[in-house]
Amino acid sequence: MSLFNPCWSVWGAALQVMGDVIVAITVTLSIFELATSAGSACDIDPALVTAFSNLKKDGSSPEEEYKVACLLLVFVAVSLPLLAIDPSSVYVSEINGYNNNIHCLAKAIIQVSAALFTIYNKNIESHLKEFLMLASVSLLQLGQDVDKMKAKNKESISLLMNLLVEELSFLTTDMLETCFPYVLLRNAYREVSRASVLSRLPAH
Repeated sequence: MSLFNPCWSVWGAALQVMGDVIVAITVTLSIFELATSAGSACDIDPALVTAFSNLKKDGSSPEEEYKVACLLLVFVAVSLPLLAIDPSSVYVSEINGYNNNIHCLAKAIIQVSAALFTIYNKNIESHLKEFLMLASVSLLQLGQDVDKMKAKNKESISLLMNLLVEELSFLTTDMLETCFPYVLLRNAYREVSRASVLSRLPAH
């Protein structure tokens, strides 16, 4: 077989590209690791990337694992409305968080997503945009639910969307505006603040 066979040339080029990608990811993680060691905040946690990489099973398909990562985000997005049932899911403006600490979900979603899609060399921003869209649809449907118990804390849960955007530079308020109108967040802040004030009034 000739060494100049076009198939071998294409295969060699593909291997070169893969090698360049792996080197680029390694260099990027090294930079993030140095920054983290110096106390600087990073969009991608190198320790989390390493931990997830070590969990990969031998012989497992990267494509299948990537699909599982995508399905994980879908599961989280459609499950957010369930948090409204919990009576502790109340936003507290003084701490910019919730009584049951679900504000930690925002950071968890961002960090886990960034680590997973770094491992699979996928575009983090595009996947988080898709997550915002799915989560927005789920929360907008919650607003139409006639069951008052299910929608009890819908305003507080809606504010999670804003916390997500605040957590990471990948996301912006403009992105959020395209799928979750800011007027709804403003109304949610007003309702939560009003409820907080009323709860502090002495009972008659």
